[in-house]
Amino acid sequence: MHPFVIDAKPQPISIDPADAAVLVVDMQNDFGSNGGMFDRAGIDISGIQRAVGPTASVIAAARELSMPIVYLKMGYHRDLSDLGTSDAPNRIRHLQIFGVGANMTAPDGSESRILIRDTWGTEVVNGLKPQAGDFVLYKTRFSGFYETELDSVLKSAGVKHLIVTGCTTSVCVESTIRDAFFRDYRCILLTDCTSEPIAWDDPRSNHDASITLVQILFGWTSTSDQFLKSVAERVHGRLELAE
Repeated sequence: MHPFVIDAKPQPISIDPADAAVLVVDMQNDFGSNGGMFDRAGIDISGIQRAVGPTASVIAAARELSMPIVYLKMGYHRDLSDLGTSDAPNRIRHLQIFGVGANMTAPDGSESRILIRDTWGTEVVNGLKPQAGDFVLYKTRFSGFYETELDSVLKSAGVKHLIVTGCTTSVCVESTIRDAFFRDYRCILLTDCTSEPIAWDDPRSNHDASITLVQILFGWTSTSDQFLKSVAERVHGRLELAE
C-alpha cells in the first residue's frame, strides 16, 4: 500500500494504512446512551451521540484499507479492586460523582452495575459495535495506556499513526493522546468524532481547548470528511493502478 495525505492542522499529514489504526475511546453505553451513567447523572450526551455517525463512517472506510480498529472501554472489576486505594482520587471521584458499582436496571431490562466490566453500561454503543478481529481493551484510568495492553497491541501491529475518535475530548481522549505522544505515536484527532460535555456552553469549551492543544503540541486535528476524502482518493488511485 502507498501512503495517502489527510488535510489536517497544523499541516497535512501523510498516512500509510499499513502502519495506522483507528482508536475508538470509551464509546460505550455508560457515556453515550440514554439510561447510561452520564445520562443518569444529568450530563448532556447529545454531542457524544452526534459523534457516532461520523465515527462509524471512519471505521468503515478504515476497514476497506485493512486498518486495525482498537476499542478502549472504561470498566472496573466487580469488587472495584482496580478503582484505586481508598484515598486515590480516581476512586473518590468515581464513587462520589458517578456512583460506580451501583446496581441499576439497564434500558434493555437487564440487571447491570455502573461502569462495571461485562455489563450493559460497558458495551460499545449501537452503531459502533466491534467486529471479529477488532481489538477491545478495558482500561481503569483516563489514559488508555495506563496498565493496559494498548502499547503492546499497537507495537505488535506495527502501528505508528493513530486516527483518534471517542469521548470525552478533554478527559479520556486527551489523556490517551498525551500518553501516545510520550510514546512517539503520531495522533490525528478527528474533531467531529469526539465530544466533551464539560463547559460545552461556555464561550470557549474544554472541547475547543483540547483541540487547540492537540494541533499545536500533541499531534494533528482533522475531520471525518477529510479522512473519508483521502481514503476515497487512495482507493480510487489503487483501482486505477489495477486497471
